[in-house]
Amino acid sequence: MTQILIPALIFAGLGIFAGLLLSIFSKVFAVKVDERVEKIRDALPGANCGACGFSGCDGYAARLVEDDSVKTNLCLPGGAEAAKVISEVLGKNFEAVEPMVAEVYCKGTSETTGDIFEYDGIYSCSACNLYYSGKGKCNYGCLGFGDCQKVCQYGAISIVDGRAHVNEELCVGCGMCAGVCPKGIIGVHKKAQKVVVKCFNCDLGKYTRSACSAGCIGCKKCEKTCRYDAIHVERNKARIDYDKCTNCGECAAACPVQCILVKE
Repeated sequence: MTQILIPALIFAGLGIFAGLLLSIFSKVFAVKVDERVEKIRDALPGANCGACGFSGCDGYAARLVEDDSVKTNLCLPGGAEAAKVISEVLGKNFEAVEPMVAEVYCKGTSETTGDIFEYDGIYSCSACNLYYSGKGKCNYGCLGFGDCQKVCQYGAISIVDGRAHVNEELCVGCGMCAGVCPKGIIGVHKKAQKVVVKCFNCDLGKYTRSACSAGCIGCKKCEKTCRYDAIHVERNKARIDYDKCTNCGECAAACPVQCILVKE
């Protein structure tokens, strides 16, 4: 009995001693955290999306306190509510948050395009894209497996008719969906920008047309129609300069394939 009891008491004593040492060290070597960082962190949504440009909510909160030049309105998911709290904590003037929204630059559906082979593999856009740039006729089009949908924390993306669709009422513009799209066809722009080119194909018009009837053919009719020099065809694809665009929609009306849309 003694042979068991003595070692047990020794181990118990060592455990208590180690616990005391850890408790002492935690107080002696504790890193003092500015209480403002904690208040700001509590005001942030915890999405850790990186839309602010920092390494998650903790990184943004710390930088706001450390660097006076960091803006208080960079948290898109938190919006105006988070910006107001941050401004109050730091004693700065409130800056409004520019509403942003994700956009899928593809209009390809079962009616306008199709597949060139049947994919039987991991149900993922990134996995399918490894096989000859995906199963679709258009090498630039949405693959429709929903990698973007899986990472969206706000339920703002759904797959409709084989293509990702963004619900602007739910989207906060964090951009996490854009980060996982292997085609790079998802972008984030200001919600106030209503005119969008729903095509990412850079091939010559005849090849684009053979892949998708809704693809941009680079005809430049939109460019010739625009009175504000806001849209140009570059690399066989129409691009909008939103600094000049007035949302008039004349380019959309002139587009023969209707790949330019004016959102409500």
